[in-house]
Amino acid sequence: MTQMTFTDLVTYFRARFGAEDGQTMAEYGVVLAVITALVVAALLALSGAIANALHSVQGYL
Repeated sequence: MTQMTFTDLVTYFRARFGAEDGQTMAEYGVVLAVITALVVAALLALSGAIANALHSVQGYL
């Protein structure tokens, strides 16, 4: 399965919801939801490493 880039996602939504001059609020909402989900997933995936780094810094102090 191929990876979908952000540009591909925006192109898909523009094609799916018609050829409009600008983005509608619904499209902005979908893009915001996707970005939010990716940020949350990244933080969850990195939470262990972040905690270890903070404990390491705390040990030096």
